[in-house]
Amino acid sequence: MKLIAKWLLAASALLLVAYLYPGVQIQSYSAALIAAAVIALLNTLVRPLLVVLTLPVTVVTLGLFLFVINALMFWAAASLLDGFQVPGFWAALIGSLIYSVLMLVVDAGLKAVFAR
Repeated sequence: MKLIAKWLLAASALLLVAYLYPGVQIQSYSAALIAAAVIALLNTLVRPLLVVLTLPVTVVTLGLFLFVINALMFWAAASLLDGFQVPGFWAALIGSLIYSVLMLVVDAGLKAVFAR
């Protein structure tokens, strides 16, 4: 139940990102659902490999390179899907930052709800 709630809220967060920032465009809620699933899949499978491979750069930049990795995952998801567009890297960086903040709020809310 928690996984389904997080998926639905992640799709809603993507729609809110598209509403708040014009650099991210989503066609419909179904496209947001698919995009949320693809972002979660990329973050689960590809992101850990990229973090390990870029560890020296991440250490030198004091962790700031992780923002670049997040933006690349966001941009990659947009390039794989038709109903989810991000025109460039900077739009992906800003969109991924907003999405990350929203997902922190979603995770905190779900933790509070399901802790009961």
